[in-house]
Amino acid sequence: MSVSRRTFLQSSFAAPFLLHQADAAPALLNPDRLAKFVNPLPLPPIARPVGEKPSPFRAQQSAPFYRLVMRQIEQRIHRDLPPTRFWGFDATSPGPTIEVRRHQPVIVEWANQLPSKHFLPIDHTIHGAGPAVPEVRSIVHVHGARVPPQSDGYPENWYVPGQSLSSFYPNPQDATMLWYHDHSMAITRLNMYAGLFGLYIVRDEMEDALNLPKGRYEIPLLLCDRSFRADAQLYYPISGDPEKPWIPEFFGSAILANGALYPFVDVEPRRYRFRLVNASNSAFLYLALSNRQSFWQVGSDQGLLPAPVELNRLTLAPGERADLILDFKPHVGKRIVLHSDRFTICQFRVANTAVADNSSLPPRLRPVERIPESAAIKTRPLTLIDQGDPDDPTAMALPMLLNNAYWHDPVTENPTLGTTEIWSLINLTDDTHPIHLHQVRFQILDRRAFDVFTYQNENRLHYTAAAVPPDANELGWKDTVRADPGMVTRIIIRFEGFAGRFVWHCHVLEHEDFEMMRPYDILPAAKAQFIESA
Repeated sequence: MSVSRRTFLQSSFAAPFLLHQADAAPALLNPDRLAKFVNPLPLPPIARPVGEKPSPFRAQQSAPFYRLVMRQIEQRIHRDLPPTRFWGFDATSPGPTIEVRRHQPVIVEWANQLPSKHFLPIDHTIHGAGPAVPEVRSIVHVHGARVPPQSDGYPENWYVPGQSLSSFYPNPQDATMLWYHDHSMAITRLNMYAGLFGLYIVRDEMEDALNLPKGRYEIPLLLCDRSFRADAQLYYPISGDPEKPWIPEFFGSAILANGALYPFVDVEPRRYRFRLVNASNSAFLYLALSNRQSFWQVGSDQGLLPAPVELNRLTLAPGERADLILDFKPHVGKRIVLHSDRFTICQFRVANTAVADNSSLPPRLRPVERIPESAAIKTRPLTLIDQGDPDDPTAMALPMLLNNAYWHDPVTENPTLGTTEIWSLINLTDDTHPIHLHQVRFQILDRRAFDVFTYQNENRLHYTAAAVPPDANELGWKDTVRADPGMVTRIIIRFEGFAGRFVWHCHVLEHEDFEMMRPYDILPAAKAQFIESA
């Protein structure tokens, strides 16, 4: 019987193989023994420009210049715990929020002032993390940004402590919530786990005109699961082989909200806008409210949906974002808890006094023109493959692959700038993989079940059910899509913006770091024609 890595990792049978032996494991913190809702929700500070610099594309035009410094910090996750060591930007993790206007270019210098030695376990057997590679290195990717390739955070362009890199962000996009995070080759899972991420928000006039809740009524929620030692320090497990400490996936014992454990949020009885990002390594979030009240999703990865979607439960894969409206008006004086399955995240404390609410929740938000399939000049079948053997625990240390190719293999995806393609993600594994494409936004066409055995043995697709259209809250623009097991997930992509080399990958970070990431080239038309005719 087939067993997914996720099921295997969480089973008692797997524990001796994939985690520390019990006699060697440190004492771990039991979050359930802590008092809940004793700390207010921290809010990341807003980043402020420190000057201006010339735009790299228009020398006569200057752009606001930001400088964010990666450094080791200490901050409390809970009132009753000592400070925890994190790696953050400036003085916080999550880092400061960068807010920009559409078409307003900015330049950000990402300065690396981290220690020279990592405090999390590096697997030097993974490609790109060999013994000769510096332990501590970083490169920042603004997830979902349309940028020149040299500013995208290409994983091999990392730099070490004492160095910095300035990146140019032209921001030609609709209003949306992006986020920035480390993207270093082979250690993204560790640097992200240490705390290197933050928000990047683009605003525009169309969004302003909708009169959604704003100011103190718009609250970011950066969510991630973590585990801690008894002394409140981050704990990241390793395999049973200290020479090969990589594990297939990580699932923590608690969920942090903006870097805090079990915080409370004082709210007024009115509408609020919550900007959510799942910054977990591997964990999917299944978000709901304790009073079972519904809420409205108004935006996804790449901006506003065509119309609000009423939900009682929201699934959010690693890397995905959601823009939610919660209305607390009917719940004066109540206490409402946000949870993800068995995990408590935070508590909303609704004030007893009624207040005026001048915000809106319009029935229509932003038109999203559906790309017709006929616009695609090419369809690419791309497999998601698991090389592990569920009956052989030692084989669990084999990488998953995209299209049966390793990182260093020749580039096989080379779309032409300005054209449209359909990518069919054929998931032959037992896991759901959140697939992220850098540089572009796309739309989900459908998902369709197929017979995995037939494909593996005959190399052909035998569908076993009708195609399923995307959910209502997936009808906007996306940059990360859930590719479910035993399904073909089709996305349609218009390759806009910049030519150059980018990457696509699984956003389960343990998978991404161990070969489930591939470079791809967006080619100028002339070069594409030359390659096709050669």
